[in-house]
Amino acid sequence: MIFKRLKKKSNQKYLNNSLNNRTPLVDESVIQSVGVILNSNEFKDSDQLLSLLRSLDIKENKIKFITFIDDHKSRPNSWDAYFYPENFKWRGNIEGVDLTDFVNESFDMLISYYQINQLELHLVTTLSKAKFKIGISNVDERLHDLIISIDPNQVEIFKKELLKYLKVFNKI
Repeated sequence: MIFKRLKKKSNQKYLNNSLNNRTPLVDESVIQSVGVILNSNEFKDSDQLLSLLRSLDIKENKIKFITFIDDHKSRPNSWDAYFYPENFKWRGNIEGVDLTDFVNESFDMLISYYQINQLELHLVTTLSKAKFKIGISNVDERLHDLIISIDPNQVEIFKKELLKYLKVFNKI
């Protein structure tokens, strides 16, 4: 129990240091690849987000989903990749092939489609090598370049706002 708290504190310290040293890199390059981080307890319909991304003319093979699952035993079959609390070690280190591949991929855009204040979700967003990060939670503004504050089930509103801002930033 004590080690879990120390590990959590170590990861929180790493997260804060990373976010304090983060410099946003927003450029005018067109979006061709997208990574999406989901929380299985908040949103389960990845098809809605997939159709949204297809409507932006992003090829399906350039879209990658990963979802956070609290319980290692309740793994659904509908997601591309998963990660669990057990994938996080001390000082922001991660393990697991799916999670490592996801954070090391240089996406043009990352969508953090979760609202919950969960350390593991924030770490994945921070560790991601994505160029442009979009979130729906304003728990910590340092995580994202653009925040569209909505409920996760309001996909149509998210789509409308995302299109508007991507046009403003010359991303589509």
